[in-house]
Parts: sequence; C-alpha cells; structure tokens
Amino acid sequence: MRTMKKLISAAVLFLLAACGSEETTNSSTVDGGAATKPKVALVMKSLANEFFVNMANGAEAHQAAHSDQYELIVNGIRNESDLAQQVSLVDQMISSGVQAIVIAPADSKALVPALARAVATGIVVINIDNRLEPEVLAEYKLRIPFIGPSNREGAKLVGDYVLQGLDRGSEVAILEGISSAFNSIQRRTGFEDAVAQAGMKVATLQSGDWDQTKAAQLTSAILSQFPELDVILAANDNMALGAASAVGLAALDHKVTIAGFDNITAIHPLIESGAVAATVDQFGDQLAIFGIEYALEIVANGTVLQDRETPLELVTAASLQAN
Repeated sequence: MRTMKKLISAAVLFLLAACGSEETTNSSTVDGGAATKPKVALVMKSLANEFFVNMANGAEAHQAAHSDQYELIVNGIRNESDLAQQVSLVDQMISSGVQAIVIAPADSKALVPALARAVATGIVVINIDNRLEPEVLAEYKLRIPFIGPSNREGAKLVGDYVLQGLDRGSEVAILEGISSAFNSIQRRTGFEDAVAQAGMKVATLQSGDWDQTKAAQLTSAILSQFPELDVILAANDNMALGAASAVGLAALDHKVTIAGFDNITAIHPLIESGAVAATVDQFGDQLAIFGIEYALEIVANGTVLQDRETPLELVTAASLQAN
C-alpha cells in the first residue's frame, strides 16, 4: 500500500508541475492584465462520512501547499441524500464566480441540470467519486470528465476475497447505497459478479443509503429473516460498521463475514479484530486532488476533456499489519 501511495503522490506532483508552468501565463486577468489565481470549488457529499472528511482534508492540505497557484472553496451537504442542498451549493458557486467545480454528486442524474448551468457560464466541471449518468449528460449535450476508480472492479475485488473458501451454498446479503447513484449501482454489480463467480446466490439486496444507523437496522432485520446468513457485502464502510454492530448484538452461533468499501480509519480496528474481513481503498484523500489538478490543467491550457481512472487497493488485516 505504501508503494501505491508513493506512486499516487508522484503522479500528483507531476501533474502539478505540468499545470503550474502553464497557469502563470494563462490565468484570467483583471484591471489591465494583472493575473488572478483560479478559484476552484470542491462540492462533496455528507461531511458526516469520514471518507469525505478525508477528501476535504486532502484538498485543503494540497491547496495550502500550492496557495500561489489557486484558491479553494470546500462545501459539503448535511447527508448523503440531500440533493436540494447540493444543487443549491452548485448555484452558489456559479454566483461566486469560480473557474472550476469539482463535484462528488449525491445523485448521478439530479445534479446534471445544475452542472449544465455551470458549464453554460464557462465554468470547468470535473466529476469525481460518483459518475454522472452518461445518458443524462448526453441529453444536455455535456462533456464532463469523470476522475475516479472503477467501482465495479473494486467491489468485485473485495467480494472475491471474502467469498473465497466459503461453501457454494453460502447465503449472501448486499447492502447497497442510494439505489439511483451510479457508484452504488456499480458496486452492487461488482458484488453480484463476485457472488455469481463463486457459485452463490444473493439472498437479499437492501439499500442502506450509505448510512451506518440504517445499515444496522437493516442488518438486524435481515438476520431475523435469514438466520443462516454467511456474508454481508456493504457498498461503503459506514454501512459495514453498522452491519458489524448488528451482527455483534445478534449473538449468532456462526460467523458472518463482512466486507466494506472506502478504507476509512474507523473500519481498521474491525478488520484487525476480524469483525470485518476487508475493504477497498480508493484513495479518497487523493481523489479530490486528482480532480482539482485536472480542473487547473483545463483552465490553464484547455486540455481535451477525457475520463481518467484512478487506483484501487484491497485492504485486509495482513496489509494493515504490513503498514
């Protein structure tokens, strides 16, 4: 994992060098040609989720280290499903005159009209974390690049790991995020791919809306309905935490294997104790930086808008001990 993070850091610094050399001469100008620093807005989902707190911290640290190159405005919504607030934040950023918006949309479809308004004013928009729905982008004739990992591959990666060695008749439950979110759909599909490859079947699929409390309540109900349940595949670590809490309270006579996604620090003690088998690191603290760097590159020199895939890494008790 250390090697991967070193490679990521090196990549970020490389992009900085390429972008920074152009920015000095290509920044917008005011009052007879005085150069101004680009203003970038980071619009995230709920800051109650440690994943987005880490994302915000990473972005702020990056801006502090490169304060001569750009200004940063960081925004987050109250909860994962507060679409109206996120739309309002986008409109506020348009009014504030930012040059770029880097957004982790709460919904893959509902945010597109607001982002279309931003693009119409000349703002560069970069999509991170949760991919905007391609068909809806096409309806608005928008090209908004996605910077992030393959959520389907990440979910299959952790699914394959936790299902290996289990009986083919094992009962599996999937806790997905917000059902309409693209990353939730992709993670659910990745889990389903792993289950099918292992010769198993999904006993139940429930939406925990990315929320720890709701996931705990759902898991409790699922265990009552499926007392022989063997595996819970949770589409984020918050829901894995909730599932582990419910399993612990259930006092079962057999082990339930739990997997997560995101690699927040709160999940590490559970992985080390064996309560959770594994998670996937999508380097959330770097994800916003990738988006910011790409936005600055586009503002500086008009780079062609293209998607960029970022790394994933399986996190287990063994890998945590190695670090």
